[in-house]
Parts: sequence; structure tokens; C-alpha cells
Amino acid sequence: MKLFLKGTRCDTPKCAIERRDAPPGMQQARRGKLTDYGQHLREKQKVKHYYGVLERQFRRYFAEAERSKGNTGETLMSLLERRLDNVVHRLGFGQSRAQARQLVTHGHITVNGQHVDIPSYLLKPGDVIRVKNRKKSLQAVQANLAETGRDVPDFLTRADGPMPEGRITRLPEAMDVSIPVQTQLIIELCSK
Repeated sequence: MKLFLKGTRCDTPKCAIERRDAPPGMQQARRGKLTDYGQHLREKQKVKHYYGVLERQFRRYFAEAERSKGNTGETLMSLLERRLDNVVHRLGFGQSRAQARQLVTHGHITVNGQHVDIPSYLLKPGDVIRVKNRKKSLQAVQANLAETGRDVPDFLTRADGPMPEGRITRLPEAMDVSIPVQTQLIIELCSK
């Protein structure tokens, strides 16, 4: 499944997933049917790789989602969507989540006028994400905005101009998640 981890490269013919018809390796033997545990694990790994979180971080997000009221799966995905590196990517400031993470850690982004260099920083509704008023920061982000031209999801608003900025208008919901995921399988696996 394409997770678009390489940004716009996955739209080109260089994408590795379309070149391979068989699994890697010399024998290329046919694999058996995936077990229930395998399906659950694959779904969890897909979400972890997509958002770029490690196992310990993922467990922490799951524990927080489990403690909160409401649907655990929707809360988990909402927490992952509210991460600063993900929001920077969804606003189009970075081509991929890895590049958005790098923009955050290198200090190109501010939240509510404060310097934030933690990619896992959880944003709240009403937070304003701005690009720092530095030549390098503005050049990098404006080049990405011109190249990607990505639409912004409903829970975010973007103001283009000399200093690009974005705002979180509401908490993300299940329909705002950009990856097709079955959260019920993740919950069944992590609840064991």
C-alpha cells in the first residue's frame, strides 16, 4: 500500500511499489494467508510508519486515547493528526512528513508566536502555526507550497502570503484522516 512517505516522488514512475510484482528475495515463493494477528499488526505498523512515531510514543498515544471519553480509535487518530509535524505537512509547508519534521526541529516554525522545535507537540483548536520571518525558512516553505499545491483539510485553514500561516479551527475527526485505516484492528491488538 502506498503511504506517500517520500512526498511527491510517490506520484512519479520512480515509486518502488509499482515496479515490483513479487515479494523481494530470490525464491519469490507465494506467501500464505495472513493470520488475524498479522492483520492487526500490519494495521498498527501502517499507522506508525505513516505518522513517523515509535512504539513507545504510539503506546503513550493509545493510553491517552483509552483514558479519554468517546471512541478510542477516533481519539487515537485525532491525537496523531494534531501532532505539529503532521499539521505542518497537511498545511503544505513540507512535501513529506519527514521534511515537515525537519522543518520543525530546525526551528523554522512557530506556534502562537512561540518557538517550538518538538515535532510531537500536540496542537489545540485556535493555535496559529507560522513560518519564522527568516529568509531560509520562507524560501523553503514557499518552494514547497509552489511545488505541492496540496489542498488543506477541513479542520485547518491556510493563509498564503509573504509569511504563510495556518490555523487549527477544530479537532480532527475520522473523516479528516488522510490514510485508510481500520482503527478497530489497532484497538484489538493494543488492548491485549
